[in-house]
Amino acid sequence: MKTAIVTGAARGIGLAITERLLAGNFNVAMLDIDEENLLKSAQGLGNQGSVLALQCDISNRQQVMSVMDAVAEKFGSINALVNNAGIATFKPFMKTTADDWNDILATNLSGAFHCSQACVPHMIEAGGGSIVNITSISAGRASTLRVAYGTSKAALAQLSKQMSVELGNEGIRVNAVAPGPIDTEMAKKVHSAEIRADYHDNIPLDRYGTVEEIANVVHFLCGDESTYVNGQELAVDGGFCAAGIGLPSLRSDRDN
Repeated sequence: MKTAIVTGAARGIGLAITERLLAGNFNVAMLDIDEENLLKSAQGLGNQGSVLALQCDISNRQQVMSVMDAVAEKFGSINALVNNAGIATFKPFMKTTADDWNDILATNLSGAFHCSQACVPHMIEAGGGSIVNITSISAGRASTLRVAYGTSKAALAQLSKQMSVELGNEGIRVNAVAPGPIDTEMAKKVHSAEIRADYHDNIPLDRYGTVEEIANVVHFLCGDESTYVNGQELAVDGGFCAAGIGLPSLRSDRDN
């Protein structure tokens, strides 16, 4: 039975990925800085023999190294890593503080770097593995108020490619998944009706994605059906990035 590690697993996309990997016959180690919600989520999954919940600040390299060793000791191997944990502060460029910048880069970029370096020796010992980095459509297209977040995700996308070139020689595939607008609890809180309407106007599928749709793609990349997929960033965005500028007036007339 293979073992996967999911960071930022207490809620949202990370929890959905955990559930999908468990359904796909993986053991899953759930990592999150929020220990209270992490333990609640883990207890709600039921399959306790295949779940390990560990509090971890992935920006802290020593914590990461200790936790990954504990996962390998518990399950015997590490075969997949999903670097999902991320934070965001949405501020204009000139109001983004040095602390904002450093905190976001430390988690979104350095955290993935630390976790990957900690897992690679275990994956080599297991004969190979898969690393999936959760980036964002903000990695490839700029937007207001996202100078630190967008930059961190763009750097993570490039890190994924760098890792795929080197680690492929060790039998470790590295890919990225770039979610578009996803119907998470956070999105429901911060996206006004006007913002949601604007997104709908620009998404060819005319809806937000679900956390389960992200999880399905991650499961594919972690599993044996994607063994020749390496160094790719797959946008799961309903066609948002492909569409360019939205033309809702034309869409409304498409059946005429």
